Amino acid sequence: MASVTAAVLSLALAVPAYAQGRVAVVRDAEIETLVKEYAAPVLNAAGLKASRVQIVLVNDPSFNAFVDGQRIFINTGALSESAVPNEIIGVIAHEAGHLAGGHQTRLREQIAVAKTLAIVGGLLGAGAVAAGSISGNDGGAEGGAALMAATPSLVQRNLLSYRRSEEMNADQAAARYLNATGQSMQGMLTTFQRFSQSLSLSGVQVDPYQVSHPLPRERIALLEELARKSKFFNAKDPKSLNNRHQLMRAKIAAYSGGAAAVARMFSQDRGSLAARYGDAIATDLSGNSSAALKKLDALIREQPKNPYFHEFRGEVLIKLRKTDEAIKAFARAIKLDRSKSPLIRARHGFALVASGKQGNMKRAIEELRVAIQAEPDNFSAYRHLSQAYGQSGDIANAELIMAEGNFRAGNTRDAKVFAARALQKLPKGSPGAIRANDILTIGK
Repeated sequence: MASVTAAVLSLALAVPAYAQGRVAVVRDAEIETLVKEYAAPVLNAAGLKASRVQIVLVNDPSFNAFVDGQRIFINTGALSESAVPNEIIGVIAHEAGHLAGGHQTRLREQIAVAKTLAIVGGLLGAGAVAAGSISGNDGGAEGGAALMAATPSLVQRNLLSYRRSEEMNADQAAARYLNATGQSMQGMLTTFQRFSQSLSLSGVQVDPYQVSHPLPRERIALLEELARKSKFFNAKDPKSLNNRHQLMRAKIAAYSGGAAAVARMFSQDRGSLAARYGDAIATDLSGNSSAALKKLDALIREQPKNPYFHEFRGEVLIKLRKTDEAIKAFARAIKLDRSKSPLIRARHGFALVASGKQGNMKRAIEELRVAIQAEPDNFSAYRHLSQAYGQSGDIANAELIMAEGNFRAGNTRDAKVFAARALQKLPKGSPGAIRANDILTIGK
């Protein structure tokens, strides 16, 4: 019977890698802001509040996305492979269909039912084998063994069939959201055509009952039918949005494959702004920050109000140990950034700390506290805030901040060590001391 249960548990394919703690998350203000802008109208059409749905970028080169809880995970590979924004918008619309349809909750229910059916099937099979053995009836024993062998397969197929139905429902929901927002379904079609081509090139015959997603040709047929009914089929992405999409792709290419990857991606348009942006980033990553700064300054002359050019300029200047200039670059990026990304605020705070100047520490503390208030899980911001307090001579708060940061990051042991140190230095009964004591007593 253990083998029966194991067969059902093997359906952990339904559990995202994130839930198993194996996802490498990417943080970037420019990319996050753009993808959130893609998602906002779609989520609204789905009846979901954008503020409650977190978009998480996954450092993975494959074209994939999935949902877990109230999060939509999108691989960087999907972002870099998508030629136009509409392709990613289609992916987001599909994942929003899963969230709005409550598919995760029902899938967990289906898995629970599947486990029960597998166990019952195993018990029935074991009973038949036992009865056959007692009566000396070999046929009965063989029938029981066959029942035990067949049960996992039947349960698995039932569950996979359910998941295929969910996928089709999510596709149909995505079509509704795209129509409601006046956007084309061409991006979704392109995505599934890509999947279909990959499948045909693999040279493998796929059993449709052994996959959790509908076969691409079936989904393409459905999407084509829905797309032709839409009056927005020929709608195009705004030029400004597409330009930002190309800048995003260039950044990902530079970080994932350097100058060579950027050159391949923009082989037909090497003089474009995106190609030169990717080249500037790749130049910095290769260790030539001085050359990168010159390339970046040329880009800023073309787009002086692009906050992310100034943000990256700040990063380059920090490497060149020109912290005063870096502080100004980040401050300029903050002023231009309409999304008010806490990531840029955190980097501004870091630059102020990196300057080592006592006069900058108060401002650094203010910036980093704003960043943490907006994003309480930014562990790097806690570390830099602790350094700012330390350079200000406030060791008690430096240790309290490290206690809080480690606590938020799930490092309970380190959190308690720092909390104990802070508690020895903080005034008794102060808010800081109360918080340190709370961290110390959690889990006792």
